[in-house]
Amino acid sequence: MHIPKLISAALFLLPLYLNAEEVLDQNVRDEAKALIAQSFQSDLGYQIIESLTTEVGQRLAGTEAEARARDWGVAKFKQLGFKNVRIEPFQVDHWERHSEHAEITSPFPQKLMITALGGSIATDSAGIVGQVVRFENLQALKDAPMKGLKGKIVFVDEYMTRTQDGSGYGVAVKKRSGAAVEAGKRGAAAALIRSVGTDHHRFPHTGQMTYDQNVVKVPIAALSAPDADQLHRALGRGDVEVKLQIDVQSYGKSQSGNVIAEIPGVTDEIVIIGAHLDSWDLGTGAVDDGAGIGITVGAAKLILDMNKKPRRTIRVVMFGAEEVGLVGAIAYAKKHANELDRHVVGAESDFGAGQIWRFETRFSDSKLHKAEAMHKVLSPLGIALGSNDASGGPDMGPLRMLGMPVVTLKQNGWDYFDLHHTPNDTFDKISADDIAQNVAAYAAFVWMAANMQGDFREP
Repeated sequence: MHIPKLISAALFLLPLYLNAEEVLDQNVRDEAKALIAQSFQSDLGYQIIESLTTEVGQRLAGTEAEARARDWGVAKFKQLGFKNVRIEPFQVDHWERHSEHAEITSPFPQKLMITALGGSIATDSAGIVGQVVRFENLQALKDAPMKGLKGKIVFVDEYMTRTQDGSGYGVAVKKRSGAAVEAGKRGAAAALIRSVGTDHHRFPHTGQMTYDQNVVKVPIAALSAPDADQLHRALGRGDVEVKLQIDVQSYGKSQSGNVIAEIPGVTDEIVIIGAHLDSWDLGTGAVDDGAGIGITVGAAKLILDMNKKPRRTIRVVMFGAEEVGLVGAIAYAKKHANELDRHVVGAESDFGAGQIWRFETRFSDSKLHKAEAMHKVLSPLGIALGSNDASGGPDMGPLRMLGMPVVTLKQNGWDYFDLHHTPNDTFDKISADDIAQNVAAYAAFVWMAANMQGDFREP
């Protein structure tokens, strides 16, 4: 190899071998540690969650309740002293449920606990009565003949695997839209699925579904896990007939919006954090995602109270309409596309209220020494250094796909899908101590990211 080229390569690789502490100013590191200590002396994050879930409650996208949540967000940001508080509006499809009912009509008459999936069409007022045909999983339904299901009710009885990192969700959630589409292709009258969840309580899980525009639409609902078990057992004794009544309505386009506030920095570079403000309509959205709102706003408020201007601007976003398809995240990415290069790094809290146990990044390989430097500060919180393929959270997805580096402060999600999208997602599930640990991690990370020299992209 030519000697100058060898020297050039060595200089390029040098940052990978530097002591991680050398890339983070001592003052910044000490301030991040002080933020961690301060977070355990404050319950602000916990109080923010209590305020949102009590004063607003459920916040379905496009509804009057979501509009009240935006007003709450603006008032809360201003009360806490943030700057540049504003709403960036966008349009969203407005869908609401009114009532839902299911029962076995024969051979063992009894009620079943269901919930319509978001975006489902309604049955007529008389409902649908049909023989149930069970499929062990979505793939079994996809493999079924195109004939033989006309007028029947498809039941996809697929279980979800419980995992700490939530990885079982990606597999199980495919049936939420897939069951209705595959049932419609085969002439079925309706579809039922075992709830996409890990609990064994009589709380069905809702969630957004979508139709294939080239396939006949059929109504779809989720059974609670015990009711799915009951239907499975009944089917083991012979033919079962179910009556399904779903009263839902789509109202067309409605206004939603992202609520934004900032801690202005010395430069116009941006460190963005956030959570989604909307929720499903069954519970009060405490775990999904009131917790994320409390964590990110609480962390930013700790930084604000330092009364020290960060090098980079810190932007906090309460994203609207996440549950119905990342509508707010897509709107944000579109509106701010021309300033993407100023978005240095982003992270979203949207995996419940459990303690953070892993720090994941998506940085350029040549910038991984910066992840190591950050992790040294976060490590005493019981946080391990994870992989470099972080998602950043759902609402960071559109920005990540456009090239923005992201971080995931991964929470313990062992019981997250016990509560997710159910009536059981309420404030009593929130632990003040766990929220304080989350706030500590976010505050320290954000302060380090906002003041660390250089960025996290490839040169």
